[in-house]
Amino acid sequence: MPIYILKRLLLMVPTLLGVLLVSFAVIQFVPGGPVEQMVSQLQGRSAGGEGPSAGGSAYRGRQGLSTQQVAEIKALYGFDKPAPERFWQMLTAFARFDLGQSFYQRKAVWDLVKEKLPVSISLGLWTFFISYLIAVPLGVAKAVRAGTRFDFITTLLVLVGYAIPGFVLGVALLVIFGGQLQWFPLRGLTSANWEQLSWGARIVDYLWHIALPITAMVLGSFAVTSMLTKNAFLEEIRKQYVLTARAKGLREKQILWKHVMRNALIPIITGFPAAFIGAFFTGSLLIETLFSLDGLGLLSYESVIRRDYPVVLGTLYLFTLIGLVTKLISDLCYVWVDPRVKFD
Repeated sequence: MPIYILKRLLLMVPTLLGVLLVSFAVIQFVPGGPVEQMVSQLQGRSAGGEGPSAGGSAYRGRQGLSTQQVAEIKALYGFDKPAPERFWQMLTAFARFDLGQSFYQRKAVWDLVKEKLPVSISLGLWTFFISYLIAVPLGVAKAVRAGTRFDFITTLLVLVGYAIPGFVLGVALLVIFGGQLQWFPLRGLTSANWEQLSWGARIVDYLWHIALPITAMVLGSFAVTSMLTKNAFLEEIRKQYVLTARAKGLREKQILWKHVMRNALIPIITGFPAAFIGAFFTGSLLIETLFSLDGLGLLSYESVIRRDYPVVLGTLYLFTLIGLVTKLISDLCYVWVDPRVKFD
C-alpha cells in the first residue's frame, strides 16, 4: 500500500504539469487577451470614447499608441517575457501555492476564491447531503420493491427530474414561487438587513433564500445515486449468500441491513470522498447567474470571458490538484470498505 500511494503521488506531478502546459499553450493563441483589451480601451479613450469596447473583440491593431506604450502595457501584465519563461515563473509560484493576482480585480486569486467559497459551499454541501440522504434510502426501497408500482412510479419521477435541466427548473421555480406567489426571494444568498437580524432570524432568512436554488440543483442529482444504489442492492440480493441466509431462517431485515448493505454500499461509499470534497468547490454557472449568487462558477466564467489568466490558471491548478488527491482517497476507500481489494 505505501508503494502504491507513493506511485500515485508521483504520477500526480506529470498529470498536473500536463494540464497546466496544455492550458497555458491554448491561452497563448486565444485572441483578445489583456494586452489587446488595454490597447483597445486606450484607443477608445483617445478617440473620445467612440472607439472599440474594452472587450477586445473589435481590436484593430496598434494605431494611436507608440511602441513604448505597448511595451509598457505588455510589461504591466508580464507579457514582455518569452512564453517558456512565463510558464516557468508560474510553476515556481504554484509550487509555493502562490496563485497570483487578478489582472482586473486587483486581488490575490486566493482571496477571490475565499470570497466566492461561501456561496459554492452553500450550494454544494446542501445538494450533497440532501441527495445522499434521500437517494440512498430511495434506492434501497426500490431494490426491495423491484418490479412493483412503487418502483415504476419512483423511477419515472426520478428520470423526469433528471431529464429537466437545472436552469430550466430554476426558471420555473422563480416564475411560480418567486414571481407569481412571491413565497421566496428572487436573488441573493441573504437579505440586505441580514447583519441586523438575530441568529434565529438569520438561519431562517438563509434557508429562505437557498431553498429555490438548492431545489433546482438537487432534483437532477437524485437519478444517478438512487439508480446506482438500487442496482447494487439487486445484484447483492440475488447472490448465493443471501439465499443461504434466508435458508438459515434469518429475518429479511437482518439480511438486508447486516449482510447486503455492507456489500452493496461499496460503490457508493467509495465515491463519497470525491462528492464530499467536490461539494466545497462546486460551481454551477447557470444556477448562480439565475439566482444572482456570486460563487466560483460565475468567477470562472467571468475570468475566461475577460481573459483574466491568473484567475483561470490559478483556479485550474487548485481544482486539478484537489481532484487528483480526492481520486486517490476514493481509490483507497475501496481497501477500507473491502479488504479483499488489492493494488498489486
